[in-house]
Amino acid sequence: MRFWYLVLLAICVNTAAAGQEMTPPLLIHAARCLEAKGFLYVSKSEAATFGYFLDSASYPQQNALYVVEFANSSRSKGWVFTVFLSNSDHREVFDIQNNARFAPSKNGIHGIDFPDPPLGGGWTQEHIVLAIKKIQKGAIFSIPDKDLRETSPGIQCESYAESK
Repeated sequence: MRFWYLVLLAICVNTAAAGQEMTPPLLIHAARCLEAKGFLYVSKSEAATFGYFLDSASYPQQNALYVVEFANSSRSKGWVFTVFLSNSDHREVFDIQNNARFAPSKNGIHGIDFPDPPLGGGWTQEHIVLAIKKIQKGAIFSIPDKDLRETSPGIQCESYAESK
């Protein structure tokens, strides 16, 4: 009986460990850039919760990474960032080009409103909302605050706020 209990316990532990996804390096680098440029709204918790969506179709010859920092466990509100990815001098460039606070709303685009709207017009907002919807349905990742404050070698962080 004890043997079967140990076998069952081993199966449960392995299944639980296999179900946990590692935080993708792309998301870690983007979150570190957002923290370095002062965009994150990290609370007094020990970790921030993120989701992401990589869009390689909406912008010609560019990859847009949408990153959401969730403000609650229901994933209904938070902050969304648009980060364009490129390479320069053998470095990966994470260029933060938009940010907005979002919340649920019956009157918003697909049920989402922007109390602090993003830059751009209707097309931009529509794309951001669609990215938020995809992210809300996808995997979420918790990144400890101490990891957000580290630097990523070979990564260059830029922001539209710097070019003003």
